[in-house]
Amino acid sequence: PFSLIVAGWHFSSTWTLCPSIMQCLLFLLSVLTALASEVTPVQKVIQLLDGMKAKGAKEMQEEQAQYAKYERFCEDTLIDKQRSITAASEKMEILGAEIQKSISEAERLTTEIAEHTADIESSKAEQDKATGVRKQERADFEVTLTDYTESIDAIGRAIKALKENNKKLSLVQLSSVRNLKKMLPADAFQSIDAYLSDSPAVESPALIMEGSTASESQPPKPKEYESQSGGVVSMLESLQDKFVDERMSLEKEEAQKKHAYELLVQGLKAQETQAAKDKKQKSQFKAKELESKAANEGELEETTSERDSDTKYRKDLKVTCEKKATDMASRTKLRKEELEAIAKATEIIAGTVASSAEKHLPSLLQIRSRSAAALAFLRSEAKSLSPTREQAARFLQQGATSLGSRVLAAAAIRVRADPIAKVKEMIQNLITKLNEQNDKAAEKKAECDLQLTENKATREEKTDAVDTLKSEIDQLSATIIKLGEDSATLSAEIIELDKAMKSATELRMKEKEKNAVTIKDAKEAQVAVAQALSVLNEFYEKAGEATALVQQSTSDHSAQPEIFDESYNGMGGESGGVVGMLEVIQTDFARLEAETTAEEAKAKKEFEDFMEDSKVDKGSKATAIDHKARKKETKSQDLTTAKADLLGTEKELDAAMETFKKLSATCLDTGASFQERQAQRAQEIKDLQEALEMLQSQNR
Repeated sequence: PFSLIVAGWHFSSTWTLCPSIMQCLLFLLSVLTALASEVTPVQKVIQLLDGMKAKGAKEMQEEQAQYAKYERFCEDTLIDKQRSITAASEKMEILGAEIQKSISEAERLTTEIAEHTADIESSKAEQDKATGVRKQERADFEVTLTDYTESIDAIGRAIKALKENNKKLSLVQLSSVRNLKKMLPADAFQSIDAYLSDSPAVESPALIMEGSTASESQPPKPKEYESQSGGVVSMLESLQDKFVDERMSLEKEEAQKKHAYELLVQGLKAQETQAAKDKKQKSQFKAKELESKAANEGELEETTSERDSDTKYRKDLKVTCEKKATDMASRTKLRKEELEAIAKATEIIAGTVASSAEKHLPSLLQIRSRSAAALAFLRSEAKSLSPTREQAARFLQQGATSLGSRVLAAAAIRVRADPIAKVKEMIQNLITKLNEQNDKAAEKKAECDLQLTENKATREEKTDAVDTLKSEIDQLSATIIKLGEDSATLSAEIIELDKAMKSATELRMKEKEKNAVTIKDAKEAQVAVAQALSVLNEFYEKAGEATALVQQSTSDHSAQPEIFDESYNGMGGESGGVVGMLEVIQTDFARLEAETTAEEAKAKKEFEDFMEDSKVDKGSKATAIDHKARKKETKSQDLTTAKADLLGTEKELDAAMETFKKLSATCLDTGASFQERQAQRAQEIKDLQEALEMLQSQNR
């Protein structure tokens, strides 16, 4: 064995001294193995170096294939994340524009709602003002109507008393008429005053009221009285007719004012109703705009969070990928140099590694962690008659025939059949009745117009509401589907993240275990090399101190055998190369321990960073899923409410349409128009008044 050591050492002395750490370690192990198994160091070194070369080439090929896969992952993921970031940025711009649009629309609607509110208040104020004016007009009318009625009645009583030649009563009644000074024309007042002045009874009104005996005992001359009273009667009858005509004009004017007031109020109420409708619609639109703004703001916040998360992920991944690319280039270069060194060592000593060197020193060249690539790779959501009566009867009959009026026909019959007084009273009653019918017709027309206007507004409002609700239902349905799809995508991404985190944890545990073993073995190897150095150093120190017997010179050389004539100090001169190699090997194991410890710390940090980024990403996606789920629930409730509102609104629209049919039957489908009926009544009144004038002229 010792001779083998010497032979091996002499062979190794032909090398360039210790061309690599690995070669030195291999040489030492070859020598130790040869001592134990009597296999030559050269044979053992050749076997181990060949295995290292094959293993290194295979690992380099596998590592290149692994890195090619990781490189594709980096490229695809970076492109995919950039697309997601770009899409999110575009979506954020759109959402920002939608939010600004909603703000502008809400501000515009707020202004318009305020204008409608002002219109409603203005309309109510105008209605109140018109109502006040109307009340005053009505009060004035009633006072004036009372004056006319009292005047007509007083004149009628006076005419009756005068015609009955009841002087006492006629004087009383004329005195009553005279008291109506504000209603009497000046000439009429003077005529009555002159008549009363010519009458002795006027000198003492008290006598008139008490029925003086002196008056009765001295009656006026009949012819003179009749002459005087006839002129007064004629004047009073003309005055009575004038008051009747003025009263009719007053009543007609009152009816027109009332009708004008009702039309004005109807128009103002229609304006108020329309303004209220517009205000309600715009309030609903404003609420929807604000709701849309809030939803878009929530989605913008969510999209911004996702974009920021993707941006950070892409930035971290890019840094990691670039570092791995640099590391890969360095590892490939180192592996090639290693294979070249092994080839050179094979040429020189044809040796391989034993024991600790075979187990750990190749790891020195493979110290860069393969797990970092896997971590990054695992990253990836409304019977015979008088001529006058006959003329009046014919006139009325002609009017009845011309207008098709049953009222005029009935009046013509009554004129022929009744006494003049009754006929006049009848005609007057007919005129009054026709005026009342005019008033009622106007009231009915106003009521119909109001109901039709309100019904039209209701139908339009409900039709608009139905259209709006249908549009809202479609939009809510689409939003619910989109939220479901987004939640499903985010859930799938969370599952992928969980898988990636699980795989990363498994890889990390294996790497940690492997590094722990490497560090432990490196420490043990350092101790072993230190022991070997101690043995050699002790040996050569002892060898340097050793001495040999020096042969003493004698005179008789032929009798004494030749023996050592100088001391032997061993191969101390060549031992420096072996010790140097062992020291280099000890340094290599120390560097292996330090680099493995550093790589372990680095791999641990990369793993912790990956897990932290993944947890943040997972939390962000989980929050987004929760937000979308709550939003989906809210939208589902809104959809149910909208469907119920649609059903109720459609029923209200059907009811409004049914009401319109009924109103059409009573207010629209009535044959002649309101204006035609009004014109016919006006003509009937005119004809009756002309007939009345004919009869009154006969009486005169």
